[in-house]
Amino acid sequence: MRVAVDTSPLIQTRAGTARHVRGLVGALRDRPNVDLELLSFGGTGRASSVVRDAVWYPVGLSRRTRGIDVLHCTTFRGPIGGRVPTVLTVHDLAILRSPEAFPRWHRLYGKAGLVRVLKAADAIVAVSEFTKSETLELAGVDAERIRVIPNAVDSAFGAEGPRAEGEYVLAVATLEPRKNLTRVVEATRAAGVELRVVGARGWGGVEVPGWVGEIPDADLAALYRGARCLVYPSLYEGFGIPVLEAMACGTPVVTSRGTSTEEVAGGAAILVDPLDVTAIADGIEQALARRDTLIPLGLARAREFTWERAADSVVELWRALA
Repeated sequence: MRVAVDTSPLIQTRAGTARHVRGLVGALRDRPNVDLELLSFGGTGRASSVVRDAVWYPVGLSRRTRGIDVLHCTTFRGPIGGRVPTVLTVHDLAILRSPEAFPRWHRLYGKAGLVRVLKAADAIVAVSEFTKSETLELAGVDAERIRVIPNAVDSAFGAEGPRAEGEYVLAVATLEPRKNLTRVVEATRAAGVELRVVGARGWGGVEVPGWVGEIPDADLAALYRGARCLVYPSLYEGFGIPVLEAMACGTPVVTSRGTSTEEVAGGAAILVDPLDVTAIADGIEQALARRDTLIPLGLARAREFTWERAADSVVELWRALA
């Protein structure tokens, strides 16, 4: 079986989508009777992004599928129809749920093409039950075409290894409005703790104290291990990989009630109202007080998610379509 996999997110970002692609492709290599062809287009700039969305996905990608049995697009961008069965991975539908939280070009794509692409796909991988429900509600896709296959944790993140020094709490997020970092800053001040923030500079003019930018995974793992807790009260997520990464490193987690991160945490985190600064501050204090209870719960929860298990489910889906 020959399968073409779009790996363009690896060019665009190091955040959750890229982690998904890297982890899944790594687990798919050397699978018996599966021949992978990795496809990508363009560079990191805005011009490449526009061409990729406007030309590569709708037209150019399908032209690269001659002799291919299945095409797997690792985001919700893909061709509208094509020569071979197509799978799309949906990480979240924030662009439809809250279009005002995105730059103009992304809003335009979401309005003009996203639902059409989702409805044209032969199968959809949703990374959580939450994202499946969003896809059903916002895109009107038939439920039988959606398969929930969760993300996992890369091997760099584990409880054993170097620990960063200091007494601090950690936030891991791109600097953009929906990550709710302004409230995180206010909550950590109220709780009287130091905040360190790791993530790419995004958009929307978000600036936070304690920002260290993007760092290698080994350094991020050390920051997770040294942190008193991870604070991740995002306003909207389709999964929330940092929740699992922190748990795998033995770090308690404070995250949002009512989004996919509650599902991912599985009872092993402190849940808070992300709109309430006082609730976030109280959640931090609870996480610090309950570290001895939360750490083993988080470690056990993180072990349930592996890229090998995700790859098994993806190959099963491919075989059903080929």
